[in-house]
Amino acid sequence: MAESPELNRIVNDLNDDREVTFSDLSATQLLDRWLTTLVQQGGSDLLLVPNAPPCLRFEGKVRQLESGSLDGAEIEAAVLPALTSHALQLYRKTQIADSSYRVPGLGRFRINLHRERSNAAAAVRALPAKVPSLPDLHLPPSVEALGHLPRGLVLIGGPAGAGKTTTLAALVNEINKNESRHIVTIEDPIEYEHKHIHSIVEQVEIGTDAPDFPTALRAALRQAPDVLVVGEMRDPETMRIAVAAAETGHLVLSTLHTTDVATTIGRVSDSFPVERQNTIRQELAMALAAVLNQILVPVTGGGQMPVAELLMIGFGARQHIRHNALQYLRQEITLTKKKGSFSLEESLARLIMQGSLSREDATHLAFDPSELDGILKSEARGSSA
Repeated sequence: MAESPELNRIVNDLNDDREVTFSDLSATQLLDRWLTTLVQQGGSDLLLVPNAPPCLRFEGKVRQLESGSLDGAEIEAAVLPALTSHALQLYRKTQIADSSYRVPGLGRFRINLHRERSNAAAAVRALPAKVPSLPDLHLPPSVEALGHLPRGLVLIGGPAGAGKTTTLAALVNEINKNESRHIVTIEDPIEYEHKHIHSIVEQVEIGTDAPDFPTALRAALRQAPDVLVVGEMRDPETMRIAVAAAETGHLVLSTLHTTDVATTIGRVSDSFPVERQNTIRQELAMALAAVLNQILVPVTGGGQMPVAELLMIGFGARQHIRHNALQYLRQEITLTKKKGSFSLEESLARLIMQGSLSREDATHLAFDPSELDGILKSEARGSSA
């Protein structure tokens, strides 16, 4: 991508020894300056919080970008010009908005502008230009099978910042490279831009191309899609349509903010009124194909890698979902290993054996430390045999 004269000027300012103050730059130049530093230093997020200096997140840790505290008015002045018109209207109405932002020659960013203690604050994430491949993510190989499912609902769970969207993009990329399908993604905002390879990929951005997820999802069902990608299932109506689409023969991929397989499934049914929950569980039991949950962990030598658990849904899991016996789903991971399921403890053990994670750190992360110990002892016996 060719660099713009404006970007070159900003970079030259960064390399200048003189101290550049807030008043030296216009609001938009100030944001671009911070984002340029973010990209140059390999950070993931720019954090703008009142009464604190601008900070960046690098490998999961927050550090100051430059001296000088910001106030809410300065943050608003820097960020508001970067919002799309829809996001700006939404912020004026609700005091919170998400938007995409492109700096020519630098890259694309996702902006979240919000309020805290009656002041504006913002978090801006750098969006990679390259769509990741699944091997790039170092997830267990069986995750690749999720992109080759003919139909069904695939849920990717995990806390905020766990790399769910990245894994979702890698699965879309896997389908795009290997199959001839019509893929429709619905995102708020679009994070990874997919090219047409073997598949046709339409990307719908909420606020720009459609007013909300339910409207976009209903419209997408009339566009003859093979694969539907819902960036995040935020409301019961989106969940209802996604489950119905999976039941009627589409492959539907989506994410939820959750902690493990059981809470991911429970989050869907618990989002509905009590009188509807049993019906939703019956539909979900039929529609669900797989649940992947992941977290990011710091690894030896720097950087972060995902550890995950995967449940490929079989007869037993469907019965547990129907009867709301979600506490038994962990044992289904063990019973469906031949289908590709694996536990968080197996994923942790894999990193330990690679030398990427200490046993002590892995033990703190494990749901069942005794299972982790058993896996490591078994692997040790196997290697010594």
